[in-house]
Amino acid sequence: MLAHSSQMTTHLFKTSIMSKNNHPLISTSCRSITPEPPVNSNEECYTGIGASRGISIGECYVFVKEKGDHNIKELHEKNISEEIEKFFTALLRSEKELKKIERVTIRKLGKGYSNLFQAQIMMLHDPVLIDAIAERIGSERKPAHLVIEEEFDHYLEKFVNSNDVIFQERADDLQDIKNRIIRNLHIKKLNSWLSEGVIVAADILSPADIILFSRNNIKGFVTDSGGSTSHISLICKSLNIPIVVGLGNFSQKITTGMQVIIDGSTGTVITNPEEKTIAQYISKKEAEKKYEEDTSLTAMLPATTKCGIRITFNANIDFKEELHAVSPAGAEGVGLFRSENLITNGNNVPKESEQFSYYLEMAEMISPMPLDVRLFDIGGDKLIYSPVKEPNPNLGWRGIRILIDLPEILDNQLRAIIRANIHGNLAILIPMIISVDEIRHVRTAVDKHYSELTRAGEWEIEKPGVGAMVEVPAAVELIEEITKCADFISIGTNDLTQYTLAVDRNNVIVQSLFEKFHPAIIRQLHRVIQTANKNHCKVIICGDMGSDPLALPYLLGCGLRRFSVVTSDIPKLKSLVSRYSIAETEALAIECLKLDTSSKIKARLEAFQADH
Repeated sequence: MLAHSSQMTTHLFKTSIMSKNNHPLISTSCRSITPEPPVNSNEECYTGIGASRGISIGECYVFVKEKGDHNIKELHEKNISEEIEKFFTALLRSEKELKKIERVTIRKLGKGYSNLFQAQIMMLHDPVLIDAIAERIGSERKPAHLVIEEEFDHYLEKFVNSNDVIFQERADDLQDIKNRIIRNLHIKKLNSWLSEGVIVAADILSPADIILFSRNNIKGFVTDSGGSTSHISLICKSLNIPIVVGLGNFSQKITTGMQVIIDGSTGTVITNPEEKTIAQYISKKEAEKKYEEDTSLTAMLPATTKCGIRITFNANIDFKEELHAVSPAGAEGVGLFRSENLITNGNNVPKESEQFSYYLEMAEMISPMPLDVRLFDIGGDKLIYSPVKEPNPNLGWRGIRILIDLPEILDNQLRAIIRANIHGNLAILIPMIISVDEIRHVRTAVDKHYSELTRAGEWEIEKPGVGAMVEVPAAVELIEEITKCADFISIGTNDLTQYTLAVDRNNVIVQSLFEKFHPAIIRQLHRVIQTANKNHCKVIICGDMGSDPLALPYLLGCGLRRFSVVTSDIPKLKSLVSRYSIAETEALAIECLKLDTSSKIKARLEAFQADH
């Protein structure tokens, strides 16, 4: 069974600080708004990860998933056939549920996120997995729920122990389909209707839970597990529902009916809030709503500094269905399309023709605005191609390394992008660059395919530009050479911080050390941006730091003029740009470069922000 574990893993591959202008900005703690409770108060404040912004106040509903009767440990011979039949019936019921959820998802969010459930449906038809479970029920005389637990746990262990943060968070999706099959063994009805207007708390929630509960006008979600890039977080962002994740055993400390406040921007959750606290959060919520209304009015205007310098904001997206929101938010293009999200249905990379159709539709939808397609950023433990289990996939076979070693994947994707570039607005972005040889390899392949496609005159297309991701220290050290070799660079601050500081951002033990304002990161960014500008190489930032209002003036002072961020953050950032002059941000950058600790840098940035 373990022999096909790699095959299976691919199915789920995948506070309020008020400025003197009274604009609420996003911070990362609750301390500035949480009052000191009275001596006899029951009010308590918890801090998790704010994964979808917004403030909600209301009653809590503690959601506990039903578990079946697991008393039976061994089957009688006469019951084996009946047990196998129960298993196949559970598969059918699970598929019916998932198709229903898929339809609701398409209606609410479009087809993009429905791929999550298509992948789960495919698992229900995986002959290796299904045959193994049925065979073991008969040969070992074990009840179905035990065999399902054991088989799925092989894959869950692989997901959880992965060094890839995205992969770890996808374990929740696999856990969901396991629980769904087991629940349906016992003919338990899917619980999807709750009282309207509650805040749902749970130890774990699946994308299916979020989609179905959203029909009840849920005010928000809080979970013990999860991360900011998990599927449930991304779905909540798309649905504009606040969510706080990573709260430990919070769901065990509360009860249904308890009054709760959640702040999805700061990660704050307050139970049994005092009237004074409720009033403060109502005030903050109203201020944020007013601010968003104000910024939405100016979102379509060009972003210009106080001294008249134009700043460009593009959007980061995962699916083409997100394109409809790009222009209304004030984006001037897409600076990062994560193409690996096309790999959802098993381990087969989409064919060239399928990719061509997808990229062409995107290019036409957004034309004449630019769209940068990042080549498949896949890790060694996400595909069956890796012959061994890597001890540390983040430092192993991933990104451009896989694409160079498997030219059929690289060539098909490059040809699809080139063919789709009929409007001249597509560009290619290479992940995980550590040498100029990798850039030259892709450039040579692009030249070859472009020549072949245009030689016969069948295609009137422009050659797409080739850019490089700067997300590892090696790329920073080679930035002089890289900016002379690439048409543009894109700074991925999440991985750059992780690799530079040797800190796994998903490891709770060292999570406090994952600091984007670390002096080493601040100095790297300045060096990369300055070098790119000197060599007339376009530079854009696409990591989380680009969305941070605190970092914005520093990045402007370093010389950055292009940002690619979460679509919903663009109006706010465009509004902030107008408060700064380049001269004062350059002076700020020089000051920060001289500081030797993260706390000093953040204190200086906060002081600058308060003055503007």
